[in-house]
Amino acid sequence: MKDLPLADVYRLIEPGPVVLLTTSHRGHPNVMTMSWHMMVEFTPPLIACIVSQGDFSFTALRATKECVIAIPAVELADKVVKVGNCSGRDVDKFAAIGLTPRPAALVAAPLIKECFANLECRVVETRLVNRFNLFVLEVVKAWRDPAQTAPRTLHHHGYGTFAVDGDTLKLPSRMP
Repeated sequence: MKDLPLADVYRLIEPGPVVLLTTSHRGHPNVMTMSWHMMVEFTPPLIACIVSQGDFSFTALRATKECVIAIPAVELADKVVKVGNCSGRDVDKFAAIGLTPRPAALVAAPLIKECFANLECRVVETRLVNRFNLFVLEVVKAWRDPAQTAPRTLHHHGYGTFAVDGDTLKLPSRMP
């Protein structure tokens, strides 16, 4: 074994696929790249996520208490990175990067047409926002693009490095 810098620990414990989080505040839709999230509950589906106070989306999420988590396949990798490398304060990311916003059913934040799944969410818990920037979201409506039959997701390993979903293993389980 060899020492590992503590600043690199996050690269080993990635929480899941890189997603896009959309918000809409005062009529202005925005999208950010997010990789720090996790499932908290099966039913109703609850997702905890970190949105930094420095992110333009933080203010919108805190004010509106709703968002969409859009899940991109690997084919959108370049656009996902571009979304993460600019701020909605300075640019309309949808137009500049070439993503298509679509109306959601239950929240003002837009779905993203190019993503294989979109989860409409409402904030249900904010007690850890001030200390950790952690929001708990309830998924209130879920969408899937049936044309994308076998999407492969991106997983952030830090410093511009990503892994892509690979082989699937099916093992006996009693869990849902």
